[in-house]
Amino acid sequence: MTERASLSKKITAIAESATLKVDAKAKALKAEGRPVISYAAGEPDFATPSNVVEAAQAALADPANYRYSPAAGLPALKQAIVDKTKRDSGLAVEPSQVVVTNGGKQAVYQAFQVLLNPGDEVLLPAPYWTTYPEAIQLADGTPVEVFAGAEQEYKVTVEQLEAARTEHTKALVFVSPSNPTGSVYTREETAAIARWALEHGIWIVSDEIYQNLTYDGVRAVSIVEAVPEVAEQTILLNGVAKTYAMTGWRVGWMVGPADAMKAAANLQSHLTSNVNNVAQRGAIEALAGQQDTAEEFRQAFDRRRKLMVDELSKIEGVTVPTPQGAFYVYPDVQGLLGREWGGRRIETSLELADYILDAAEVAVVPGEAFGPSGYLRLSYALGEDQLLEGVRRLQRLFA
Repeated sequence: MTERASLSKKITAIAESATLKVDAKAKALKAEGRPVISYAAGEPDFATPSNVVEAAQAALADPANYRYSPAAGLPALKQAIVDKTKRDSGLAVEPSQVVVTNGGKQAVYQAFQVLLNPGDEVLLPAPYWTTYPEAIQLADGTPVEVFAGAEQEYKVTVEQLEAARTEHTKALVFVSPSNPTGSVYTREETAAIARWALEHGIWIVSDEIYQNLTYDGVRAVSIVEAVPEVAEQTILLNGVAKTYAMTGWRVGWMVGPADAMKAAANLQSHLTSNVNNVAQRGAIEALAGQQDTAEEFRQAFDRRRKLMVDELSKIEGVTVPTPQGAFYVYPDVQGLLGREWGGRRIETSLELADYILDAAEVAVVPGEAFGPSGYLRLSYALGEDQLLEGVRRLQRLFA
């Protein structure tokens, strides 16, 4: 009998999402009755705002929402995204420059599918969100990591990008505020990177999904606002998941030059067709309706951020840059490595994360998921009581 043909090499090479893997393990342990506290998932613990839920409930009563709708998004939602893009990113676009996607991840995937050809390189500032390198490789591109450590507040410089640029460089990933670090580039830093990309004809894939979650009076300046001319070679990615506690609704979008968005819409017409219409109606209300609840969420994240930084900083060997955006802290834990803990010698942040889960029943994501070892990501998108209890367990573990 002839042996069965093999599976796709490209697909079988994909690594499972590290953040979802850690979160799933934590949930499995909780189901067994263990008191695990998880800082793994980037998911707000708040309920979706009631006005959004009510808009979706009303949409359920309208038979028009039971049918196929345009693959690139409902016209009303595309207009709401146009308005938001002008308001928050300083860029005036037409609805034809918007494609509504099934969450931000589909927008990431489609952006690289539209831009890349085999052999193209994408500069990927590290630490980076775990999905970016996989999405780049799925588009036959090559991710080129450019690392910035805690001493640089995890922000790369133009000099680093130029050192990594080759004749094969096609695009740059730009994320501010950052997942996993919470770092926010200044207007001047953003403009310098935009001018560099413009000079060399490099596409920018700018993920702005955390742009409304900033603190201490800091504003996340969009790269297309800092240097408007770069908009013709920039794709903006965004969504309602983080700001409005709508992770499970799966509504994201991409905004960019009309030819790129036409290509993305064509791809989506074959890939998934339209996003769930009821979820799109909810997203319209999220963007165009009252913003008071979203502001309450932001203020709660700010309180948790301060608590997290203060308490983690009490652990000797841990350096905690203060994040200015998103809802993550990214401590440098190299001071805990190369030592014995609980009778085990710990050399990497991957080993450290395993030890923390076993010994303290606290789930964190190791730096290896986002770039080099020596770091941990902790999300503070969970209740303050649990947040504080988890950090106190870490304090006792490393006392």
